[in-house]
Amino acid sequence: MTLPSDLHARLDAAADAVRARSSRVPRVALVLGSGLGAYADTLTDAVAIPYDAIPGIPPCHVSGHAGQLVLGEAEGVSVAAMQGRVHLYEGHDPGDVVFGLRLLVHLGADVALVTNAAGGVNPELTPGDLMLITDQLNLTGTSALVGPNDERLGPRFPPMNDAFDPELREIAEEGARALGFELRQGVYAGLLGPAYETPAEVRMLRTLGADSVGMSTVLEVLAARHMGARVLGLSCITNAAAGLAPEAPNHDEVKAVAAQVREHFVALLGAILRRLL
Repeated sequence: MTLPSDLHARLDAAADAVRARSSRVPRVALVLGSGLGAYADTLTDAVAIPYDAIPGIPPCHVSGHAGQLVLGEAEGVSVAAMQGRVHLYEGHDPGDVVFGLRLLVHLGADVALVTNAAGGVNPELTPGDLMLITDQLNLTGTSALVGPNDERLGPRFPPMNDAFDPELREIAEEGARALGFELRQGVYAGLLGPAYETPAEVRMLRTLGADSVGMSTVLEVLAARHMGARVLGLSCITNAAAGLAPEAPNHDEVKAVAAQVREHFVALLGAILRRLL
């Protein structure tokens, strides 16, 4: 299928493909990072649509990312979950990286809950911690908003002073307290990748104010805010960043730690969604 060049028309075409499989109108868009995609399997009345059946969403090739959109219900809330994402380091255009999340907002979601597996830059963070993202550093060298702006989607110069919605962050904190575990907080730095950071880069990131680091999320947040969606971000700290532990980080460790914290992660997402009713 040849896609139209106009972004709004591309979103309409992708939305038509989704609506042909499901009439559900999502309220919450969920982006599930490495090792966290199993949450989508807990949705009820679910319909799964492979990315290759949705025009405009590139295929997922990274281990730990299933590569499908799952529409269903959780805690009484209508949800559309991206079970895996694509990344800049795979060679994709920034607009393609964020197309899936733009599509979910286009379908009706007004809340975007973005998650990732991240390295701990702050030495007080340990593998297995869940970190509420309070702000971000876009160090990818690009933006999903570069190029002509379509005013039907959002303003040319969207403000980012509250990139991560304060009310949603408070809801997440309340949910964690109710579950009896500590939700850490900090700034997420998004880099291009795919190589892990050097110890010198980790020291630089800490100087810049980062608490965690990864290779995703920051462009998605820009796109969601551009379209007016409120954003909540969660990092699963899967490893200590380079230079903070004797072992070098690796992707198998990332997936293993994410699997270990799945119970807390699923419980926290449920507590958040219940409070959105």
